[in-house]
Amino acid sequence: MIDSRIFKANDIRGVVTGLSPEWDLAGAHAIGIAAAEVLGIADGNGALVLGRDMRTTSPEFAAAFADGVLSRGGNVIDIGLASTDELWFASGHLDLPGVMFTASHNPGNYNGAKFCHAQARPMQPAELVAIRDRALALSDEPSEPAATPGRLTQRDLLPAYAEHLHSLVDLSGIRRLKVVVDAGNGMGGLTTPAVLGSANLELIGLYLDLDGGFPNHPPNPLEPANLVDAQAAVREHGADLAVVFDGDADRCFVIDERGEVVSPSAITALIAVRELARDPGGAIVINKITSQSVPKLVSAAGGRTVITRVGHTFVKAAMAEHGAVFGGEHSAHFYFRDFWGADTGMLAALHVLAAVGTTTEPLSALVEQYTHFAASGEINSTVADVEPVLAQLEQQFAGRAVPDRVDGLTLTGDGWWVNVRPSNTEPLLRLNVEAPTAAEVDALRDEALAIIRA
Repeated sequence: MIDSRIFKANDIRGVVTGLSPEWDLAGAHAIGIAAAEVLGIADGNGALVLGRDMRTTSPEFAAAFADGVLSRGGNVIDIGLASTDELWFASGHLDLPGVMFTASHNPGNYNGAKFCHAQARPMQPAELVAIRDRALALSDEPSEPAATPGRLTQRDLLPAYAEHLHSLVDLSGIRRLKVVVDAGNGMGGLTTPAVLGSANLELIGLYLDLDGGFPNHPPNPLEPANLVDAQAAVREHGADLAVVFDGDADRCFVIDERGEVVSPSAITALIAVRELARDPGGAIVINKITSQSVPKLVSAAGGRTVITRVGHTFVKAAMAEHGAVFGGEHSAHFYFRDFWGADTGMLAALHVLAAVGTTTEPLSALVEQYTHFAASGEINSTVADVEPVLAQLEQQFAGRAVPDRVDGLTLTGDGWWVNVRPSNTEPLLRLNVEAPTAAEVDALRDEALAIIRA
């Protein structure tokens, strides 16, 4: 059983438990068959690498998917429990397409899958549509199994993943840092000891045990309520900073020594300047929601900025097209040329630790130079019919702002902007506002929300 709505713009996500599941094990098996065919590995023509997160349904869904691939003669290299960025690493390291079973930050009753081609190259939306259509067709026309089934092998790539990250950012010379790590019972609980355990760090772990029921807080650091525990732990222990991962640990939020959340745009600027020091004149990719501080700082550092739509498919494509050294999104996805253009929260964390560990300044003082504007953060609202709301917002701000529809609706005024866009994965309308002062942000936010939530 597959509800076609589980196929999102960039991946698959849907409810798998409870009274109204949107896909099941038979559906995962059919998607495995379809993926083998679309990726061109059926009938003994190749292999894919498969990873999964700690959700209670991930072992059986990943196994059903693998059985589908094997039945069509495709080979599967199973790396077992992994973060999504470890799966991207495996795809690049082994030069194979990859599939990661995860629903990222969604609640525990969800599961999903993220796909990539060899070298962690993104799957195009049309290819995901092809997988969807083929999987749905299999309920009416079952696939004939291959004459020779594929082969399943297991590999542990966690040590190689950690070694690769350390080859990109060396922490051996940093001063001793006290660091809170909140894994939210997600895959950061597996990768943190492997990557950070050998560094000159005193680690204070929060919720490092893997638990797909997420008993402590939802694995979504975009929601401020899910950062409270890490903020409190920084203050309680006098830590230098905290890093907070989402469920599949491909995103990383940072909290400074005061317990204040550091804007992902400031982290983007910090890492961009570090990477441009290695590659003068390089390109930096950002999305429409990133602070206008970033292009200014990139230009001052001798780099050039490429702006794209929100979403890893668009950012990765822009990274490849422009040979960009680094990319950052407002949602705390950070992309690196030296990581096959893919996103990795752990490598971003290493950059922040290296930056703090090689100065005597606290993190709050360090990031001050990268923060020139006030921002609202992302504010989500459930909206049944999006287009009339966007039209009304455009009318409300007519004469004060220039509209564009590159990604949702962006209204750009004198030193400020308002962006409203529908989520790719959830039935939500997302609002972001930036302006020179907090008071201007609050006024613009309230004006927009009055229409969005009317």
